[in-house]
Amino acid sequence: MSKKVLITGGTSGIGREFVDVFATNGFEVWFTYFSDTEKPIEVSKSYTQTPVTGFKLDLADYASVEALASALPSVPDVVIHNAGLGSKTVEKVSNTPQGQAEALIKVNAIGTLWLNNLLLPKMLERGSGKIILLSSVGGGVTQFPGFNYADGMSKAAIAFLGRTLGADLAQTGVDVFTICPGATNTPMFQASTLNHLNGEEQKKVIASLPKLRLIDPREIAELGYFLTTDAGKILHGAVLDASMGLGVNPGLLLK
Repeated sequence: MSKKVLITGGTSGIGREFVDVFATNGFEVWFTYFSDTEKPIEVSKSYTQTPVTGFKLDLADYASVEALASALPSVPDVVIHNAGLGSKTVEKVSNTPQGQAEALIKVNAIGTLWLNNLLLPKMLERGSGKIILLSSVGGGVTQFPGFNYADGMSKAAIAFLGRTLGADLAQTGVDVFTICPGATNTPMFQASTLNHLNGEEQKKVIASLPKLRLIDPREIAELGYFLTTDAGKILHGAVLDASMGLGVNPGLLLK
């Protein structure tokens, strides 16, 4: 019987790569999407060798989170908390600073906490499971001048959750890991950092990054998959700086 993975926010960016990596490795994949415009059916139809099923989810709405937890066919073996808003994509939710701050905290942090609190007891009852939390180098590892306060706070909260779950679950069969990606080539990063720049300005930003390039979202997904293997168990509780060095040298972006 194939293992099951739940991936929140699985239609684009890092989440879409998570879907592909786990499906390719024989997992039955359950992914979530926020809107039908994300074309979840197309994601599901991309795979014929293993079931890939989409579930609608609004992390800002507890009833929606509760409905997802109830709709899952069984307790997932792996839960990847990937869905979230960025400092630019949040503008689709609210056009006021107050509303955007509330949405960032509620979706990125509180919604993730709600879903974890519903699924974790079932994993503990079974005696096994893997939890992967997606934070960010900004907030989860370090800080950058001018970074959106609410965005950074939400990512710091996720890193705290990962560390605390790591402590609480250290003597159980459930492992937890937190990944803090750096500048990753996703629609979210493009919207927040690159799209408002001209070609030369974009090249300058990328040239300031570690390794002189953006991280490929596939690299983050492959890291996540590794954490679910036996070899990843020694990293239980770790908050992983997956930024190619930006976390230890954030001043690169100021050059």
